[in-house]
Amino acid sequence: MLFSDATIRSLREGKLTVIPTDTLYGIVCSARDKEAVEKLYRIRGRDTTKPCIILLADISGLREFGIVLSKTDEKVLNEHWPGKVSVVFDCAFEYAEAWAYLHRGTKTLAFRVPDDEELQSLLRSIGPLLAPSANMEGQSPAHTVADAKAFFGDQITVYVDGGYRDSLPSTVARLRNGVWEVLREGATEL
Repeated sequence: MLFSDATIRSLREGKLTVIPTDTLYGIVCSARDKEAVEKLYRIRGRDTTKPCIILLADISGLREFGIVLSKTDEKVLNEHWPGKVSVVFDCAFEYAEAWAYLHRGTKTLAFRVPDDEELQSLLRSIGPLLAPSANMEGQSPAHTVADAKAFFGDQITVYVDGGYRDSLPSTVARLRNGVWEVLREGATEL
């Protein structure tokens, strides 16, 4: 088992953790924990106006964030999830205030269901995770735990070693009426 009890405990306690994903290493925290999210932004040096990708266990996790899919969009999305596609959705008006610390004023949220069974299991146990790549803003992403430790050192409670990760970051796109609008080219061609 890649994700130990210490990993689960760390995340439940609101601590930042570095884990392998199906693309690269991510520095993660619970998307439900506003304080942990703010700490992640500080430690990573992330632009505070730029939202991060949220990892979900499965497509049903969108409901917590008020995302309602049309039948067409659900069908298209199920063809690409789980997978290396992060999808940007508009925040529903009634959810915009509650998730303001995640959408950072953009009123949009990006989600991905990773194609990794162990990570999906962790997400089912913990809930949605905020998951930017494990690097300082503007630097090359970490491909190994050693790379991540060089960025963050002892500011991170738990590092999970999943070996070398040699993937492009996820493709980021919007999905409207079954049509993709690619915002960032990445690991998956749409």
